[in-house]
Amino acid sequence: MKMLSKNIVGIILILLSLAFLYSALSGSIKEVQQISLSELVTKINADQVAKIVVSDSDLEATLRDGTVLGSKKENEAALSETLKNYGVSDEKLGKVIIDVQNPSGLVYWLGILLPFLLPFLLIVAFFWLTARQVQRANIQAFTFGQSRARIIYPDNKKERVMFRDVAGAREAKEELLEIVDFLKSPKKFLDMGAKIPKGVLLMGAPGTGKTLIAKAVAGEAGVPFFHMSASEFVEMFVGVGASRVRDLFKMAKKAAPSIIFIDEIDAVGRHRGAGMGGGHDEREQTLNQILVEMDGFETNESVIIMAATNRPDVLDPALLRPGRFDRRVVIDLPDINDRTEILKIHSLKKPLSKDVDFRRIAERTPGFSGADLANLVNEAAILTARKNRKEVTQLDLINSIEKVMLGPERKSHILSVAEKKISAYHEAGHALVAAAMPETDPVHKISIIARGRAAGFTLKLPLEDRHLYSKTHFVSELAVSLGGYAAEQVVFDELTTGASDDLKKATDLARALVTKYGMSEKVGPLAFGGHEENVFLGRDFGGGKDYSESTGNLIDAEVSRFMKNAFKMAKEVLTKHRKALDTLANKLITEETVERDEFAAFVKVHAVA
Repeated sequence: MKMLSKNIVGIILILLSLAFLYSALSGSIKEVQQISLSELVTKINADQVAKIVVSDSDLEATLRDGTVLGSKKENEAALSETLKNYGVSDEKLGKVIIDVQNPSGLVYWLGILLPFLLPFLLIVAFFWLTARQVQRANIQAFTFGQSRARIIYPDNKKERVMFRDVAGAREAKEELLEIVDFLKSPKKFLDMGAKIPKGVLLMGAPGTGKTLIAKAVAGEAGVPFFHMSASEFVEMFVGVGASRVRDLFKMAKKAAPSIIFIDEIDAVGRHRGAGMGGGHDEREQTLNQILVEMDGFETNESVIIMAATNRPDVLDPALLRPGRFDRRVVIDLPDINDRTEILKIHSLKKPLSKDVDFRRIAERTPGFSGADLANLVNEAAILTARKNRKEVTQLDLINSIEKVMLGPERKSHILSVAEKKISAYHEAGHALVAAAMPETDPVHKISIIARGRAAGFTLKLPLEDRHLYSKTHFVSELAVSLGGYAAEQVVFDELTTGASDDLKKATDLARALVTKYGMSEKVGPLAFGGHEENVFLGRDFGGGKDYSESTGNLIDAEVSRFMKNAFKMAKEVLTKHRKALDTLANKLITEETVERDEFAAFVKVHAVA
């Protein structure tokens, strides 16, 4: 239909071009003076006419002096008879050359047809295009409530994903294998009277590969994959979300066995009755329809509903009850082995130098998700291309880690001599306290080169993935956070705004020790603030504080005590190792960067412990 529209427009443009051409050709014809037939007869009798050209009823007379005159005659009558009737003798008529022409050719027919055909075609085209717009609007009105799911069929090899394409998430893949088995051979489950879970909820941090794993389940099972984001259900018109849900489930049932995947389901699946809108909220209508459709599945329909969220705590309990999303699969951040495999997958199509060691890169990237690692490898490739090199090196990958974590280098941000000295002592303070305190992560790099919003940084990374943290670790981290703040006071007996971000992070950690982890002796094993949720997350309006004013004062006092003790410990370390602090700061002023191995040797030489 679109091709037809283009053809119609092309024809109209061609006709307009021909009309313009005809106009140009017609205009180029020299205009002649028109005279009456009786005047022409007078000139013939006076022997002034040499030639007459007859074209239908038009006459073109050429006089003996070269003048061209135009005239008209009757359509049906012959020119010779007409002239004789006007009194021209045979003798006079014999002295005039008469040339009779029959009009033909493209220009002639264009001249006849275009004045009538062109306006007609333009009117027809106008009404046709108008009708097309109306028809399209009507079609959209009728299809507005239809599902807009993207469908990946098993024979689409370009978009099909298998488990071998998904690095890491071993436990998640093992748990999902039974879903694959059910879709491939449902009979053995049904014969045993078993009911396969209707819904599978994938839970995990952003970027951990929830969508990719859902695609891999469909790819392994060889079934159609209906992918739709939860936010796509809801429009400005009431009832559209529920209509799209019905249409999506109808399509999936027709294509059974199949998988429906709803991404970010918390967009429509949050607690009902919360926030503004109440029971008339369009999201609630959509959620109700999803619940109804899931209840409407028969055990032999072989349609699995999968959904992904990074906020399972805000989902409506009705979604999570048995018979709906009763199977929950947690997809954790990748460990060091998984990160190594993920880096290899994302580097397959990139030329790598022989010095690239993905294990070392994985060691430097704890807490990175699969998306973070993909971004890291891509940044390394961009850096390589920018430097007009042919291979990605280990140094490119390391620099990309710092860019992803801390932001790009700001080489234009030039510090004054005094600011550079303060920044050097600040970062040296962080590093030395980290080396001296127990259970802290090792320092990988110290730099006073500005990155992102920071004038410098001290990069600390754990040697292995950690899941449990002790009170000793947190207290040491508090001291490390205040190491720069303490260094400024020890060396300059003055404080600057450079420690503002450190103070904020340290205060948040100290408050968490008191109100979240129960590590305050005076407050005791209590947790506070668990009910303080934002409205848009699906919780109630003002949850308020869940502790008394006196308890709040005690919490503030304990937070202050943790902070003051941490500052005292940091100050003691730097005072004790003042010579090492001066040496390290001067080294940073000169070289701007100190790497992990160099710092480890420095700590050993100066006996910082």
